[in-house]
Order: sequence, then C-alpha cells, then structure tokens
Amino acid sequence: MVKRKGASNSEEGWNYEAKVAEIEGIIARIEAGELELEAVFEQFASAVEYLRQCESFLQQRQQQVDLLIETLSDE
Repeated sequence: MVKRKGASNSEEGWNYEAKVAEIEGIIARIEAGELELEAVFEQFASAVEYLRQCESFLQQRQQQVDLLIETLSDE
C-alpha cells in the first residue's frame, strides 16, 4: 500500500486545480481564435495530456476513498 501512495505523488509540484486552470486557459485561447492552426493542435495535445493526468489523479483518490470506506466497514 505504501508504494501505491508514493506512486500517486510522483510529481510533488503537481496540482489538480492548476491543471484544470491550464486546460480552461487553453480552451479559451482556442475558442478566441488567438492561435495559429499548428499552435491549436499543440495546445489541444497539451490539454488532452492534462486531462489524462487529472483523470489518473481522480482515479487514485477514488481508490484511496474506497479503501478507507472498506476499512471503516470492516471495523
């Protein structure tokens, strides 16, 4: 279990809310037409990666919550 906990903190400076804000910023720039086509694709690829990171983060936290609930139910 310690390994799983450590794996979820693979990047110390990583912050869910900051990634969501970055995704929102990318979407706003794309929608505003501020970027050239090549930059749109680059930014879109970045947003997709950030979304994957967020999804992974949320899945890890859900596993932790499920484990805590299971531990409480066993007592």
